[in-house]
Amino acid sequence: MESELGKNKQNIVVTGGTGFIGMNLISRLLKDGHRVVSLDNYSTGRKENEIIVPKGCQYFDVDISDGVSDFDFFVNSKPDVIFHLAALPRIQPSFEYPLDTFDANVKGTINILEWARKYNCPVVYAGSSSIHGDKFVNPYTFTKYQGEELCKLYSELYDLPTSICRFYNVYGPGQLTEGEYCTVVGIFERQYTNREPLTVTGDGEQRRDFTHVDDIVDGLMRCSEHFTFRGEVFELGRGENFSINVIADSFDGDKKYIDERPGEMKETLCTDTKAKELLGWEAKYDILDYIQEFKNEIDFIHNTLPK
Repeated sequence: MESELGKNKQNIVVTGGTGFIGMNLISRLLKDGHRVVSLDNYSTGRKENEIIVPKGCQYFDVDISDGVSDFDFFVNSKPDVIFHLAALPRIQPSFEYPLDTFDANVKGTINILEWARKYNCPVVYAGSSSIHGDKFVNPYTFTKYQGEELCKLYSELYDLPTSICRFYNVYGPGQLTEGEYCTVVGIFERQYTNREPLTVTGDGEQRRDFTHVDDIVDGLMRCSEHFTFRGEVFELGRGENFSINVIADSFDGDKKYIDERPGEMKETLCTDTKAKELLGWEAKYDILDYIQEFKNEIDFIHNTLPK
């Protein structure tokens, strides 16, 4: 059985709705005419992201690790789909905050699944491509793996519709450029804008498969159109990877090499084709084209500023 998402107006819950991916997903959902609720405790999400998306989303300051069963967000009407994006992301902060990482990523996930079970509501879970490496080298990867297993458990025991979308190095409009939770592309954007050297960890030869946020949103939406999935895993990656040196060189900035960071994979590359076969999904955007467009915008600004 397929849902009518994309055809009829539905009640949609997005956890982590003020984060980078959540903001872009909510924009798409609202443009498609759905009723959307965001649950976020603003630990990594940004309040200002609420004003970037089209009007119509209801935002609730909720810590899902405390549970959500007492809330009635749609006033006596159940949610039709839950996109569970909320998490404490990134590998390096998880070394310093393992308890917070487990609370958000594991306890928060089982609370969402339990809430979904109450309504028999499909859950689309945001996984991570990092689980293709050693799951025991950092708390973040291990907790995202546990989140996947919880989805499969609830599908097996309670017949709850779940699907898992593993993200590969997401980039695009609205990504963080400051703080410990920003990604390498966000860091390079800030440094290029400020005319600073680009900091490259290790030897820079680690390779990453970069996926544009619009492609990720498209994959999430396609997953939500099916109620038959039970712990189905979809890899959302472009299928092409680049070394960090190549990405830095694409910015045409000076490079500064810093210490290698522990717990990270040497390479990520999406080779699975299930998303194309079952969802008709393919990544459309290229990271190098994105960087060139970003550079053109920043260079134009710099060249028009008073000397």
